[in-house]
Amino acid sequence: MTLSVPGRSWPANSAPNPRIPPLTDVRCKGVSCARLSMAERCSLMFDPSWSVLLLCGLGGYLLGSVPFGLVLVRLAGLGDIRAIGSGNIGATNVLRTGRKDLALATLVLDSAKGAIAALIALVLAGPLPALVAGGLAVLGHNYPVWLRFKGGKGVATTLGTLLATSWPVGLAACLTWVAVAAAFRYSSLAALVCLALAPVYALFLATPAHAVVFALLAALAWARHHENIRRLLRGEESRIGPKENDPPKTTPYLKRDGGVVGRQASPAFFMN
Repeated sequence: MTLSVPGRSWPANSAPNPRIPPLTDVRCKGVSCARLSMAERCSLMFDPSWSVLLLCGLGGYLLGSVPFGLVLVRLAGLGDIRAIGSGNIGATNVLRTGRKDLALATLVLDSAKGAIAALIALVLAGPLPALVAGGLAVLGHNYPVWLRFKGGKGVATTLGTLLATSWPVGLAACLTWVAVAAAFRYSSLAALVCLALAPVYALFLATPAHAVVFALLAALAWARHHENIRRLLRGEESRIGPKENDPPKTTPYLKRDGGVVGRQASPAFFMN
């Protein structure tokens, strides 16, 4: 077996210096990369497969960075969603404007960001670039470059990525969300449980690569939900559906600066 680089080749058992452990690369197929010139090493480093992964990741991140919640609320004339409620750009906070249609549109579009990024990469480049693109779309939603890296929590975008890269895992995660939400009436708890189980589902329904990526996305979601986790532990997290001490639906919803926007909606049923 030989390593071929334009103009040069070596047998597989060659070594530059027996006293120095050879620097190997999986693409060198066991041949010491220490014998390569800097230009030849760069030609291996910038292998087209890595270029594709980088392009898919960048495209996914930029698509995920589009803050649909912020855009829709502004187009509706309701101001800056970051000045309302929790300041989050996700569908849950958009619902606090009293506009369920805007919240639903935000939920669908945020999910579509992960799904579209992954599907485009899947068609053009394959399964691994699709995982990279979808994962980076979630990262873009959580840390959007356009908003100084202050974004949402990524649940909807993550579920969109799961459905696009492995629909059985995505479907199982969505059904888990529905089951936990119906049983305990906590949207945040349902999101945390379904994303934590997604890597387990992937081990049986997809591949180890899917399981690794889904585990990373679950860890990111748990980190972004740290405040929700604290409220759950204290028993202070808002439940899905009306509560006895809820204000009437006609109560104006206050902005963070004391202004008024829309009307108070029912407790959030949507995902961030």
